[in-house]
Amino acid sequence: MPVATFGSCFAQHIGKALKARDFNWLITEHSPLGMKPGSAQEFNYEVFSCRTGNIYTTSLLRQWTSWALEGKAPPDECWEASGRYYDPFRPAVERDGFESRDEMEKSRQVAIDAFCECIKRSKCFVFTLGLTESWVNATGGYEYPMCPGTVAGEFDESRHLFENQSFPVIRENLVASIEMMRQVNPDLKFLLTVSPVPLTATCSGKHVLVATTYSKSVLRAVAGDIAAERDFVDYFPSFEIINSPTFRGSFFEPNQRNVTAFGVDFVMSHFFDAFEEKIGKNQKGRARKRQKPAKEKRADEVCEEELLDAFGRRS
Repeated sequence: MPVATFGSCFAQHIGKALKARDFNWLITEHSPLGMKPGSAQEFNYEVFSCRTGNIYTTSLLRQWTSWALEGKAPPDECWEASGRYYDPFRPAVERDGFESRDEMEKSRQVAIDAFCECIKRSKCFVFTLGLTESWVNATGGYEYPMCPGTVAGEFDESRHLFENQSFPVIRENLVASIEMMRQVNPDLKFLLTVSPVPLTATCSGKHVLVATTYSKSVLRAVAGDIAAERDFVDYFPSFEIINSPTFRGSFFEPNQRNVTAFGVDFVMSHFFDAFEEKIGKNQKGRARKRQKPAKEKRADEVCEEELLDAFGRRS
């Protein structure tokens, strides 16, 4: 079963885990021939199933899906700085920008075509919801993946507007995306997750702790609501596992924001245990193949053995 993975930054861990366990992680946009793995990662190849960059919101997912399936042309916008050209909708895929506007637009179209292929060829579409906060163009109504002026571009308060999306808006965009995809691939199934990574900053005017709680609560509610009413949509609780008080923050780096390799491995191991329980172990038993954690013991002295006891020991 070909599996496509997209979404916020945490989604990339699912793809890597699928690949490590010899599952069919669908890649429709490969790195150029001869490019070293480290460089490929740096230029955002095989981070997701194609080179879209992070898709943080359901409205961004709908935007990409419209470009891929409805033939809608992306907005005619390009950011230029020091003779280099940046894609407003993938500002981080080329760290130093493109050599020309034409190269940038062609690269974006390749990604759009590859995204379309993912929708048509995959049997399971994994999407990790990341943010409710978004930045839109006031005139065109389209959305940027991040605030202009952060990674690239220049911020203009008259053109770039902040929106903190509500439950109905997020749900409507996700449902619309799912329905568009199912029209061209009627058998496509979906697996939704919510990124456990908290916000590092907010434009909501609230404390970042309050903003994070709002964002994750709404996204979790949307994902659960849609999974409950559609038998071809499922939900996996990566957010709950990482943020459970049971684990005392042991899955986070010292900055208390980034998830450690140990935490990722713990989540993905439970993911594949649940997968095996739901559909049965495949012939090679690949669903139970685990990756060794980067560290056997966290800084707060909570080791894996204690965590397994707290969460429920595997057989």
